[in-house]
Amino acid sequence: MSKPPKTLPVVGWRELVHLPELGLHAIPAKIDTGARTSSLHGEVIEEFERDGEKYVRFAVDFDQQHVRQVCEAVHVDVRGITSSNGETQYRYVIKSPLKIGDVEFRAEISLADRSDMKFPMLIGRSSLRRRFVVDSGYSWLQTPEMKVKKGHKL
Repeated sequence: MSKPPKTLPVVGWRELVHLPELGLHAIPAKIDTGARTSSLHGEVIEEFERDGEKYVRFAVDFDQQHVRQVCEAVHVDVRGITSSNGETQYRYVIKSPLKIGDVEFRAEISLADRSDMKFPMLIGRSSLRRRFVVDSGYSWLQTPEMKVKKGHKL
């Protein structure tokens, strides 16, 4: 007899997420099952080595608050990532703890220029797999400080 499927927490099409190791909290993120890799709006400042490991220093701009936060993370790779318009860009990929609701895990996140996007972060299916199910008809299901919203309007 097979085991019953594990009940997974449900996320809406947008959530506030946290990157605690980077000191970034309540980042508005779009949940995107069409994207493989999660992506964060960040401007790479420099690559450097510390204790034999490659790191990348990058800046995250929060335009509405007029704040720029400089972060450092272990740099895992530089990968060709194909965007929704079919264009391949080479991006730095970092690994960092990511928290959505009560679930925290290490995620691979590419650093990209998302200044033209409505959300500074995109959560891809690699981060969602075996951790969450998505109900695209709702927002803020894992964001207790926000009122759950039904529908797709911003």
